[in-house]
Amino acid sequence: MELHSVDLKAISPNVLEVFGSNYALLTAGNREKCNTMTIGWCGLGRLWNQPSCTVYVRPERYTDEFMEKSDYFTLSVLGTDKRDIMMACGTKSGRNVDKISECGLTVCYGQGDAPFIAEAEWVLVCKKRYVQDMKPECCTDDRIGAFYRGEGWHRMYVGEVVEAYQK
Repeated sequence: MELHSVDLKAISPNVLEVFGSNYALLTAGNREKCNTMTIGWCGLGRLWNQPSCTVYVRPERYTDEFMEKSDYFTLSVLGTDKRDIMMACGTKSGRNVDKISECGLTVCYGQGDAPFIAEAEWVLVCKKRYVQDMKPECCTDDRIGAFYRGEGWHRMYVGEVVEAYQK
Protein backbone atom coordinates (compact mmCIF):
# COMPACT_ATOMS: atom_id res chain seq x y z
CA MET A 1 0.00 0.00 0.00
CA GLU A 2 1.31 3.44 -0.89
CA LEU A 3 1.55 6.44 1.38
CA HIS A 4 -1.16 9.03 0.90
CA SER A 5 -1.63 12.49 2.33
CA VAL A 6 -3.80 12.58 5.46
CA ASP A 7 -5.05 15.17 7.88
CA LEU A 8 -2.64 15.25 10.81
CA LYS A 9 -5.54 14.55 13.18
CA ALA A 10 -5.98 11.15 11.49
CA ILE A 11 -2.59 9.91 12.70
CA SER A 12 -2.43 8.76 16.28
CA PRO A 13 0.76 6.73 16.65
CA ASN A 14 1.77 5.24 19.95
CA VAL A 15 4.74 7.58 20.35
CA LEU A 16 6.23 5.82 23.36
CA GLU A 17 6.21 2.52 21.47
CA VAL A 18 7.61 3.92 18.24
CA PHE A 19 10.47 5.80 19.85
CA GLY A 20 11.14 3.16 22.46
CA SER A 21 11.62 0.23 20.10
CA ASN A 22 10.79 0.88 16.43
CA TYR A 23 12.82 4.01 15.79
CA ALA A 24 12.41 6.26 12.79
CA LEU A 25 14.37 7.77 9.93
CA LEU A 26 15.14 11.48 10.06
CA THR A 27 15.73 12.84 6.56
CA ALA A 28 16.81 16.28 5.40
CA GLY A 29 18.09 17.81 2.20
CA ASN A 30 16.59 18.51 -1.21
CA ARG A 31 15.99 16.90 -4.60
CA GLU A 32 19.68 17.08 -5.47
CA LYS A 33 21.05 15.55 -2.27
CA CYS A 34 19.69 14.31 1.03
CA ASN A 35 20.70 12.10 3.91
CA THR A 36 18.80 9.95 6.37
CA MET A 37 19.66 8.56 9.77
CA THR A 38 17.97 6.40 12.38
CA ILE A 39 16.77 8.24 15.46
CA GLY A 40 15.39 6.90 18.70
CA TRP A 41 14.64 10.18 20.43
CA CYS A 42 11.78 12.42 19.39
CA GLY A 43 9.14 14.61 20.94
CA LEU A 44 5.71 15.04 19.39
CA GLY A 45 3.05 17.40 20.65
CA ARG A 46 2.07 21.04 20.48
CA LEU A 47 4.34 24.04 20.83
CA TRP A 48 3.46 27.66 20.07
CA ASN A 49 -0.10 26.44 19.35
CA GLN A 50 1.13 24.31 16.45
CA PRO A 51 1.58 20.55 16.03
CA SER A 52 5.31 20.07 16.59
CA CYS A 53 8.06 17.51 16.24
CA THR A 54 11.37 17.84 18.08
CA VAL A 55 14.37 15.79 16.96
CA TYR A 56 17.90 15.63 18.30
CA VAL A 57 21.07 15.35 16.20
CA ARG A 58 24.69 15.45 17.25
CA PRO A 59 26.61 18.13 15.30
CA GLU A 60 29.18 15.47 14.30
CA ARG A 61 26.56 13.56 12.30
CA TYR A 62 26.47 14.01 8.54
CA THR A 63 22.71 14.58 8.69
CA ASP A 64 23.29 17.68 10.81
CA GLU A 65 24.82 19.43 7.78
CA PHE A 66 21.54 18.85 5.92
CA MET A 67 19.45 19.90 8.91
CA GLU A 68 21.37 23.18 9.14
CA LYS A 69 20.93 24.01 5.44
CA SER A 70 17.30 22.89 5.08
CA ASP A 71 14.10 24.67 6.04
CA TYR A 72 12.30 21.30 6.31
CA PHE A 73 12.97 17.84 7.70
CA THR A 74 10.94 14.65 7.75
CA LEU A 75 10.31 11.79 10.11
CA SER A 76 9.56 8.43 8.45
CA VAL A 77 8.51 5.58 10.73
CA LEU A 78 9.08 2.16 9.21
CA GLY A 79 7.52 -1.09 10.37
CA THR A 80 9.30 -3.45 12.72
CA ASP A 81 9.95 -5.76 9.76
CA LYS A 82 12.47 -3.17 8.47
CA ARG A 83 14.87 -3.52 11.41
CA ASP A 84 17.80 -4.27 9.06
CA ILE A 85 17.25 -0.92 7.32
CA MET A 86 17.09 0.88 10.65
CA MET A 87 20.34 -0.77 11.74
CA ALA A 88 22.12 0.16 8.50
CA CYS A 89 20.91 3.76 8.61
CA GLY A 90 21.90 4.02 12.26
CA THR A 91 25.39 2.56 12.00
CA LYS A 92 26.69 3.78 8.62
CA SER A 93 27.57 7.35 7.72
CA GLY A 94 26.15 9.02 4.64
CA ARG A 95 29.59 10.56 4.17
CA ASN A 96 30.86 7.11 3.14
CA VAL A 97 27.78 5.25 1.88
CA ASP A 98 24.61 6.13 0.00
CA LYS A 99 22.37 4.56 2.64
CA ILE A 100 19.18 5.24 0.72
CA SER A 101 20.36 3.34 -2.37
CA GLU A 102 22.12 0.62 -0.38
CA CYS A 103 18.93 -0.09 1.60
CA GLY A 104 16.71 -0.01 -1.50
CA LEU A 105 14.68 2.92 -0.21
CA THR A 106 12.59 5.25 -2.35
CA VAL A 107 12.63 8.98 -1.76
CA CYS A 108 9.45 11.05 -2.19
CA TYR A 109 9.07 14.76 -1.59
CA GLY A 110 6.65 16.74 0.53
CA GLN A 111 6.13 20.41 1.17
CA GLY A 112 9.26 22.49 0.57
CA ASP A 113 10.71 19.56 -1.42
CA ALA A 114 11.38 17.83 1.90
CA PRO A 115 12.60 14.27 1.20
CA PHE A 116 10.88 11.36 2.95
CA ILE A 117 10.97 7.58 2.72
CA ALA A 118 8.16 5.97 0.69
CA GLU A 119 8.45 2.63 2.49
CA ALA A 120 7.35 4.21 5.78
CA GLU A 121 4.20 3.34 7.70
CA TRP A 122 3.68 7.05 8.39
CA VAL A 123 5.55 10.28 7.74
CA LEU A 124 5.62 13.77 9.20
CA VAL A 125 6.92 16.71 7.14
CA CYS A 126 8.18 19.49 9.39
CA LYS A 127 9.13 23.12 8.78
CA LYS A 128 12.08 24.01 10.97
CA ARG A 129 11.08 26.66 13.55
CA TYR A 130 13.73 26.55 16.29
CA VAL A 131 17.27 25.25 16.77
CA GLN A 132 19.20 25.10 20.03
CA ASP A 133 22.27 23.29 21.28
CA MET A 134 21.80 21.21 24.40
CA LYS A 135 24.31 22.08 27.12
CA PRO A 136 25.64 20.08 30.07
CA GLU A 137 25.21 23.02 32.45
CA CYS A 138 21.46 22.95 31.79
CA CYS A 139 21.01 19.36 33.02
CA THR A 140 19.28 18.76 36.31
CA ASP A 141 19.93 15.01 36.36
CA ASP A 142 23.46 13.58 36.59
CA ARG A 143 22.44 10.45 34.66
CA ILE A 144 22.12 12.44 31.43
CA GLY A 145 25.89 12.92 31.16
CA ALA A 146 26.27 9.16 30.53
CA PHE A 147 24.86 9.71 27.03
CA TYR A 148 27.72 12.07 26.14
CA ARG A 149 30.94 10.29 26.96
CA GLY A 150 33.32 11.02 24.10
CA GLU A 151 30.72 12.65 21.81
CA GLY A 152 29.18 16.09 21.46
CA TRP A 153 25.89 17.19 22.89
CA HIS A 154 22.83 17.04 20.67
CA ARG A 155 21.38 19.95 18.78
CA MET A 156 17.62 20.19 19.16
CA TYR A 157 15.49 20.95 16.10
CA VAL A 158 11.83 21.89 16.57
CA GLY A 159 9.66 21.71 13.50
CA GLU A 160 6.05 22.59 12.89
CA VAL A 161 4.30 19.56 11.39
CA VAL A 162 2.95 20.82 8.06
CA GLU A 163 2.06 17.53 6.34
CA ALA A 164 1.38 13.94 7.27
CA TYR A 165 1.31 10.76 5.21
CA GLN A 166 0.11 7.31 6.17
CA LYS A 167 -0.33 3.88 4.56
